[in-house]
Amino acid sequence: MKQVAAPIRVLIVEDNPGDVRLIKEAFAEAERFHEAAVAKDGVEALDYLFARGHFAGAERPDLILLDLNLPRKSGREVLAEIKQNLALTTIPVVVFSSSSSPEDVGSAYGLHANCYVTKPADLDELFSAIAWIEKMWLGTARLPHAG
Repeated sequence: MKQVAAPIRVLIVEDNPGDVRLIKEAFAEAERFHEAAVAKDGVEALDYLFARGHFAGAERPDLILLDLNLPRKSGREVLAEIKQNLALTTIPVVVFSSSSSPEDVGSAYGLHANCYVTKPADLDELFSAIAWIEKMWLGTARLPHAG
């Protein structure tokens, strides 16, 4: 009897509704992707991760796709809190930002981002980037799951 794999969960932390829609569409085309939750700012992201307030009972994501430039609490602040918390630190965080500045890339890796991908402006390239993220992080890499 074949075991059914647990659904793979991605937390998309992005304040631009158009980008959220495109990212979800790109993931929907992936063969392994299962479900997405969305946080539209840094405060919501942390509420989701700590299952607080509106996100009480939220399931732990297997992967976080994090924009850096967010309202209320920046992606850098969110990343720092994730990587300083023993319950969250093993969740891989892919920074997915429109910035390609060396300072942003360096600061993200300095805060222990697992990967930094510059968000392409071209639609086909955006879908290719999401396909790569899906293949690498949800297909090839082994992810830690909450026990």
